[in-house]
Amino acid sequence: MHPDITRPSGDPARTVLRMADIGFDAPAALLGRFGLHLQRVAAGEPIPGSFWGEEEAGIIGTTVYARDDTPAHSLLHEAGHLIVLPADRRPDVHTDATDSIEEEDATCYLQIVLADELPGVGRERLMRDMDAWGYSFRLGSTRAWFEHDAENAREFLKARGLPHA
Repeated sequence: MHPDITRPSGDPARTVLRMADIGFDAPAALLGRFGLHLQRVAAGEPIPGSFWGEEEAGIIGTTVYARDDTPAHSLLHEAGHLIVLPADRRPDVHTDATDSIEEEDATCYLQIVLADELPGVGRERLMRDMDAWGYSFRLGSTRAWFEHDAENAREFLKARGLPHA
C-alpha cells in the first residue's frame, strides 16, 4: 500500500492497481501510439489537469499526468478522453475533456480495451478496479455494462478507427 493514500483501510478502492504497481514505461509506450505523452509527477505534488484532484490522473493538451499513487484505471480513463477526441481538439483540452455522454461512454469502453495492452493489468482487473473505485453503470457493474449495454460506445470507437474489441 502507498502511505500517502488517505482512504479508510476498509475502503475497497485501496486495492486498485496504481502506477507504482505497473510502472510508467508500458503506459508511456501505449499513450505514445496515440500521439500522447505521459508525464510523471513527483510524490506529494499536485497533479496538473486533474479533474478529480488528489491522486487522479490529469490531462492538458496531449499530455497525461500521473503520480506513483495514481490508479491505473484513472490514467487509462483520462488518456481515453484524449484518444476519442479529434486530434485538432486535443491542444485545447485542460482538465475537462468533454461534457458529451457519447464521448464519456466511449472513453469508459476504451479504457477497458486498452487495459489488455498493459502487462499486469488486463480488462478483467480493470473492470474490478472500476467497480471498487465507484464507477456507476445502469446495469450495476462495469462488466455488465461492457458486455450488455455498451453497443453505442463500441460503434463510436469503431466509426473512428479506434480499438473496440
